[in-house]
Amino acid sequence: METERLIMRRWREADRRPFAELNADPEVMEHFPAPLTREQSDAMVDRIESAFDEHGYGLWALEVRATGEFVGFTGLAWQTFEAHFTPALEVGWRLARSAWGRGYASEAARAAIGYGFGPAGQDEIVSMTAVANLRSRAVMERLGMTRDPADDFDHPRVPADSRVRPHVLYRLSRDAWR
Repeated sequence: METERLIMRRWREADRRPFAELNADPEVMEHFPAPLTREQSDAMVDRIESAFDEHGYGLWALEVRATGEFVGFTGLAWQTFEAHFTPALEVGWRLARSAWGRGYASEAARAAIGYGFGPAGQDEIVSMTAVANLRSRAVMERLGMTRDPADDFDHPRVPADSRVRPHVLYRLSRDAWR
């Protein structure tokens, strides 16, 4: 897929190094339990690619059209952990700091949501993040997603004593997207 400024594509071997660097950046990973090692980052790419093979869509690698620079990912991922709203299709993103503040997450997420409601045929798409992640929450709101505090939850895949365990949940229905 392409947007005005971005190419959303399957992953390449050359993406692994810059993705590992992004995942090792403490500022990028501030709202996650911990930065990732190179091995953990590579395993994540393998899981992402497996999801593409299974569903035909997933977390697309983001490339800036003008420069060819890999800047992270945006896309769709099935969340199946035990929670009151799962299974659910989530729109998510993770971008290198050099790509922050340019509107790339919103631009790519709009395209991903369009895919989710179009070819993927979903009626609802969610997004979630740690309570303190105000930048990602702002993206969710720009996308037209809404939050009901009653939906907030403790993420079961985050250690119980972690400051990032409390999560907010945003939702978007096909009708609201129209």
